Amino acid sequence: MPSAYRGDDALATLLTQAGIVRFPADIRALVAGVLAAPEGEDPAAWLVLVGDPLPDALASQLQALKAEMAAAAEPAHPHSARPHSACPSPAERLAALRAALKRRDLDGFIVPRGDEHQGEYVPPRAQRLGWLTGFTGSAGHAVVTAARAAIFVDGRYTLQVRGEVPADLYEYKHLVEDPLADWIAAALPDGGRFGYDPWLHTIGWVEKTRAALERAGILLVACEDNPLDSVWHDQPPAPLTPVVPQDDALAGESSADKRARLADDLARNGIAAAVLTQPDSIAWLLNIRGADVPCTPLPLSFAILGADASVDLFLDPRKLAPQTGAHLGNQVRVRALAEFGAALDAVARGSARVLADPSCTSAWIVDRLHLAGARVEREGDPCALPKACKNEAELAGTRAAHTRDGAAIVRFLRWFAGAAPKGDLTELRVVERLLAFRRENERFRGVSFDTIAGAGPNGAIVHYRVSPDTDRRLEPGSLFLLDSGAQYLDGTTDVTRTLAVGEPTPEMRDRFTRVLKGHIALSTARFPRGTTGSQLDVLARLPLWQAGLDYDHGTGHGVGSFLSVHEGPQRISKVGNTVALQPGMILSNEPGYYKTGAYGIRIENLIVVRPLEAEGDLGGAERPMLGFEPLTLVPIDRTLIDRALLTGAEVAWIDAYHARVRESLLPLLDQATAAWLAGATAAL
Repeated sequence: MPSAYRGDDALATLLTQAGIVRFPADIRALVAGVLAAPEGEDPAAWLVLVGDPLPDALASQLQALKAEMAAAAEPAHPHSARPHSACPSPAERLAALRAALKRRDLDGFIVPRGDEHQGEYVPPRAQRLGWLTGFTGSAGHAVVTAARAAIFVDGRYTLQVRGEVPADLYEYKHLVEDPLADWIAAALPDGGRFGYDPWLHTIGWVEKTRAALERAGILLVACEDNPLDSVWHDQPPAPLTPVVPQDDALAGESSADKRARLADDLARNGIAAAVLTQPDSIAWLLNIRGADVPCTPLPLSFAILGADASVDLFLDPRKLAPQTGAHLGNQVRVRALAEFGAALDAVARGSARVLADPSCTSAWIVDRLHLAGARVEREGDPCALPKACKNEAELAGTRAAHTRDGAAIVRFLRWFAGAAPKGDLTELRVVERLLAFRRENERFRGVSFDTIAGAGPNGAIVHYRVSPDTDRRLEPGSLFLLDSGAQYLDGTTDVTRTLAVGEPTPEMRDRFTRVLKGHIALSTARFPRGTTGSQLDVLARLPLWQAGLDYDHGTGHGVGSFLSVHEGPQRISKVGNTVALQPGMILSNEPGYYKTGAYGIRIENLIVVRPLEAEGDLGGAERPMLGFEPLTLVPIDRTLIDRALLTGAEVAWIDAYHARVRESLLPLLDQATAAWLAGATAAL
């Protein structure tokens, strides 16, 4: 526990004694930003933003100030999308937004889940949808008019949204099945003015929506400022966390080499610069990491990559850790976010060709480039594909991370096997216990997403997140779905296992085994170069389809290297994906089955694309062929497998996979845990 804060005068004295030219007011502003970011595994990591090293007395007082400010701010802006009880009620927040729209002569407004970077994880400052509605999911938007309001979510959240968002205030709509423009056209009069924040929507969304609304006689209006921000009076500041170097040994390539490689492509195509809006792309390109948002180690930032391999990096300069400036080097210019607009103007001069990814670049940026005279080239983020194709150092790191992660999960599973039958486990206790096992690893830097721990019917909620209000006991005769992941300095993990609590029913075993058959079919797939994930998706679904069953989520997503657990451009899903799978790409393999009100089943491993011919795995092939290597090393619950539904080849795969798990993890386990693992991975 930090000592009591002795006041700003005492802090000023300590700063002066340490030779640090900062005023207490500046420190308070910095701490406010720190409090608007996730706490992180090291609660003292932020101190480098003041100085490094710091005298013990000064460090202690800074931590005391942080604790004091956190206690005072807790009712106003907790680190959650859901508003604190001291905040205005949902009805009051909705009424305040409607009043703000009326003052701006707007008939309606859209509140998206995303931020200026269109990211999955957003800081508290950008959790506008959560503040307005109470919805905590990772995708969706609300639409508000003078008389009606609706919240649109996808199939993952159809159950969750009804438990979080008041039905007397909002209509529940599906993101895909209920077209947004149709709802707006029905809710607004002819000639209505519908507003949006151009920072929070891509140019593609704006153009598509504008065209649809114009057909209905409605004008789409870009707002100079966000109306919701004007009524969110205790909106947190932007987050402040240290931006630190990622070791080149872990990255496998220097930032200078990456920049030169990408800049050569720009120059060869006559493009003057590329605007980068995805923080994980910027983190990859510059070999830096941060902690501005939950679960993903990145600094929120924008960047402009020039054809000369230079980079303008736009972020709060206060974020730079002492060693980061030297790491970035002379070709990377760190600039304040306020300079971003002028920099876009400068790079556009002379009708320069400027690349911007329409899928993730905000309309504000593209509009600014057009107004400055740029010829905007709408192409994919130049970092996305090279970032997705992991090099040998990154693959070595992720294999090591998965081995350590597997050992932690096996220690957890042994504990679970002993504790679950007693009938007193709850979802929250399981989440806490698994986290404790992972924290024993010195390279652990946090979870890669909020753990999904669904007991019984909660497991049927695809992206369920346990809270004290929903915490459920694990009951005998039920299934428990556990989807979790971790961030390690050398890799990112994501694994789902479905566990039987007591004796499963024949139906549970049938459904589990069909999901397992699909998982095996995808894991063992061999396919020619040029194949996309969407062409393979049916392999994972076929055993379920044969019984008239399916699941309403993608089968696989890309995964970063100590970066985002959900990474593009590759994926495995029904929806068409034109990106061919390439060696080094890491994806998840996670078919599932969900019976509403009863249970959920999912089996997930991470897999990496690898060339088969290079390793002699495929003789006589007429075309270059690819396959998958499993990275995850966690046993599959054998008690849920219906052996009669499996082919001989499927049984052989399970036995071989379990043998690999056993051989890889035994050196990291104590004797008792090793004995438990031997039983859990025994041959079928």
